Amino acid sequence: MDTFAARLETLEHQWMRAWMRGDRKLMKEVAARDFVFLLGGKKATLLDRVSWLEAATTRLRCHSYRFGDIYVRRHGSIGLFACQMEIEASIGEHEWKGTVWVSDLWRRSAVSRKWKLVERVASRPEGDNALGEALKKFQLWT
Repeated sequence: MDTFAARLETLEHQWMRAWMRGDRKLMKEVAARDFVFLLGGKKATLLDRVSWLEAATTRLRCHSYRFGDIYVRRHGSIGLFACQMEIEASIGEHEWKGTVWVSDLWRRSAVSRKWKLVERVASRPEGDNALGEALKKFQLWT
């Protein structure tokens, strides 16, 4: 594994562990100001940074995760991290358990030179509509 791939994988684990602990400070530090979370399925659901941070530290909880095969690619100041991920989480009373495909877009800041997570796309192969509806309730702008 090259050093860039190792760096992104380390950041991914930091992000996921912060989510598991409900560590808002670390997630806020890692997430870019224009961060978005997109849960894909039959109907996609989008959370902006503020909505994500609120949800991920209260009612959208990750209990465990495991990355499968990891794909990393760098394009200058942009990095792509993609993998299958086994997840056990809950959205309020709704259980979110199984395999998802995750694609994360990272951007290196020109000023601080730190990598920031810009976008996470998680796709559910099974297309659980109830999961998307449960997540939609966390949109703070609606």
